[in-house]
Amino acid sequence: MNNYAFIDSQNLNLSIEQQGWKLDFKRFRIYLQQKYNITKAFLFLGYVFDNQRLYDSLQSYGYILIFKQTMKLSTGEVKGNVDSELVLNAMIEISNYDKAVIIAGDGDYACLVEYLLKQNKLEKLIIPDIKKYSFLLTKFPEYTVFMNNLKSKLEYKKNDRHYRKH
Repeated sequence: MNNYAFIDSQNLNLSIEQQGWKLDFKRFRIYLQQKYNITKAFLFLGYVFDNQRLYDSLQSYGYILIFKQTMKLSTGEVKGNVDSELVLNAMIEISNYDKAVIIAGDGDYACLVEYLLKQNKLEKLIIPDIKKYSFLLTKFPEYTVFMNNLKSKLEYKKNDRHYRKH
């Protein structure tokens, strides 16, 4: 199988942090490959100049980064909405993958999920938090999995051996 993942990184990150843990992106990439045969994992995120080391790390774990320009809100919050880029890239790549895994809990992806399902191109919809996601995604229960119970497998642990320098 040649499956691709399309990941809304802000939706994923915020949802996991609100559950009280931090996602280990290295482990997550391995998990996606082993569990869903993901050969390419597209990570959509807002570009922040100061985060270059993070971007380099994510690329070294095997993610393909797709950046959205960010803007700073009056509250000081940095915003970079990646929804349209994720949908567009899933459609551009559709002939290159067998099945897609969409990772987000945002209702803006419901039309993409529905289309992929009709084209027999949907493998899974992975929603980061069962307690907080769009009702528009509730119509795909047989394709939906939640990340709430994956903390023990995918939580970032600072002193973990795969992060120590050799």
